Amino acid sequence: MFSFIRQFRRRRLLRRPFPEAWLGYLDARVPFFRTLSPELRQSFLDKLKVFAWEKEFIGAGGLEVTDEIRVVISATAVQLVVHLGLSYYDRLREVIVYPSAFRIPDRTGGVLGEAKNWGSVILSWESVLAGLRNPGDGHDTATHEFAHVLDRADGAFDGTPNLRAYSHYRAWSAVMSEHFHKLQQGQRRERQVLDDYGGLNEAEFFAVATESFFEKPRQMQKKTPELYEELKRFYGWDPAAGT
Repeated sequence: MFSFIRQFRRRRLLRRPFPEAWLGYLDARVPFFRTLSPELRQSFLDKLKVFAWEKEFIGAGGLEVTDEIRVVISATAVQLVVHLGLSYYDRLREVIVYPSAFRIPDRTGGVLGEAKNWGSVILSWESVLAGLRNPGDGHDTATHEFAHVLDRADGAFDGTPNLRAYSHYRAWSAVMSEHFHKLQQGQRRERQVLDDYGGLNEAEFFAVATESFFEKPRQMQKKTPELYEELKRFYGWDPAAGT
């Protein structure tokens, strides 16, 4: 029943025209948008408007959510699922946005992003913009946190999202486990591609690998080709080839 209602609502949102002003935000703030082919661009824009209108965006720490904030953050989320579908975000209800680093109980220091078990993502707007301004450094807070949401879609933060086919799980498990342990061991090829934070656990490894897949695809393809191929098969993107 809930799935039927969700699909009905999404079809209604799809029929609404895409706001012209939103294109300006994408051109100004989202570098990868300018690289999309005409065919992929339409699919991207359709999913973006549904995500932006379906999810609740909440300002925190004095921040007022504007259309620009809503559109830019939605773009970072939709990049991950443009070939997968919005169903990967069915469990996500709200996006909470702080102006800059924020604090979370029981955590020391400032936090730039957090994906919660109960359907929330918390982001620093400042960090979102920094990730987009430097699209080749392998660090993008929004991409990292939305990768956690994809991971959680099957019920657990375990580094394995719902893959496209049952037959993919064996190779995924072998490849991800191998490179996770090599990163933990400090091996050179992994450290040239992946942030050390990915060695914390399997969930963080998947999120860090996702950041590098989109931001450092050629390096990943060269240094850790098996890891690149698994992520390419899952996401449906080949960013090293510009597609």
